[in-house]
Amino acid sequence: MKIFDTMSGQKRPFTPLNAERVGLYLCGITVYDHCHIGHARVMVAFDVITRYLRASGYNLNYVRNITDVDDKIFARAAERGLPFNELTEHFIQAMHEDLERLGCAAPDQEPRATGHMADIIALIQRLQTEGAAYQGVGGDVYFRVSAYADYGKLNNRKLDEMLAGARVEVAGDKESPADFVLWKSAKPGEHAWPSPWGEGRPGWHIECSAMSMKCLGESFDIHGGGPDLKFPHHENEIAQSEAATHKPYAGTWMHAGAVRVDNEKMSKSLGNFFTIREVLERYDAELVRWFLLGTHYRAHINYSDQALDAAAESLTRIYRALRSAPSVGEPCPDLVARFHALMDDDFNVPGVVALIHEGCKRINTGDDAAAARGFLGYAGDVLGVFQQDPDTFSAVVQQGSGLDDSAVQALVDGRAQAKRDRDFAEADRIRAALAEAGIEIEDTREGTRWSRR
Repeated sequence: MKIFDTMSGQKRPFTPLNAERVGLYLCGITVYDHCHIGHARVMVAFDVITRYLRASGYNLNYVRNITDVDDKIFARAAERGLPFNELTEHFIQAMHEDLERLGCAAPDQEPRATGHMADIIALIQRLQTEGAAYQGVGGDVYFRVSAYADYGKLNNRKLDEMLAGARVEVAGDKESPADFVLWKSAKPGEHAWPSPWGEGRPGWHIECSAMSMKCLGESFDIHGGGPDLKFPHHENEIAQSEAATHKPYAGTWMHAGAVRVDNEKMSKSLGNFFTIREVLERYDAELVRWFLLGTHYRAHINYSDQALDAAAESLTRIYRALRSAPSVGEPCPDLVARFHALMDDDFNVPGVVALIHEGCKRINTGDDAAAARGFLGYAGDVLGVFQQDPDTFSAVVQQGSGLDDSAVQALVDGRAQAKRDRDFAEADRIRAALAEAGIEIEDTREGTRWSRR
């Protein structure tokens, strides 16, 4: 198996530190609002990655954290007049609901920053002992970037280049503008925790270092996240972790691609910002997952109605093949071998999608259809798709034709009667009306089948 490593900029053979237990840490959600489609992209990508690692025989410890202490959380809680933990509990529950609908399995461990204050404080103290942390006159504690010679190695850029394009927290008591906060002194009215530096709360970066090392050890196999985390978050994680332990932090760095909406960056200011819940009001959850899998996890993905419609057509063709398969046999050995070759090459899911359609073609042509059907089930279990009953999928994949199932069936039956009466003009009229309403029909030996586009 080869995985693309962000730090080296190339695919490298995956060799776990411990053959008996693989550790993967994914930076999770900052829970101050509902998850958006960009979060869905990252979570679905890593859900498939974890599924495949397990299918390949690895004993995986998958850790996905929750950031429940953050400036945005405190600001949103103050806006709503809520205790911060009441706000975070609401959005944690909503996040779990959204990800469950998208078919994402729960991680093995889901640490929260609020549950690891002692670990965070101990790590900051360790950095102070190493001379890599200091307290400013205002009470905040900072990481001394000059104490870590390899700063910038993840992004393969010099410090001044990275700072030029990033928002850097400015404080008058920093030794250097590049230094970043480890512990923030409490502001009036904010929830705070006791520490050797006074009441306060941790900075964002130190939370992930403390939680990942607590759950997986000081060195682990894979660290993942979204594209916006490479700098400064992950760069800072590496610096503070390795400055404290003098060990490599993560063996492989993986980053999912960004989501664009109609080829523009997704943002609330542009009015093209969609939460997972908003998307699932319009589209079936498995369809959204299938759409997200259609682009390689490292590439940008463009969200649009047209792209979802194309994914719906693709998924519908697969369900038609599943429905028409006479039986389920042992998966085709050649398709299974090619499946693993594609997935072992940096989780090439788009290549697997093409392979799945090849399996559908075998079913439709009767070329060892039972074995091809078995392969679709095998691949679907790893990808987390094809989990619905093929006989009912077409009725739920996309709504909006304006016709309920009984009305569609009445038209289909009317067309069949028109054909029996040799009134082909009427049969063609009904077919055209169904097509305009988004209903596709397929004449078979067993009768006419219909599905929603």
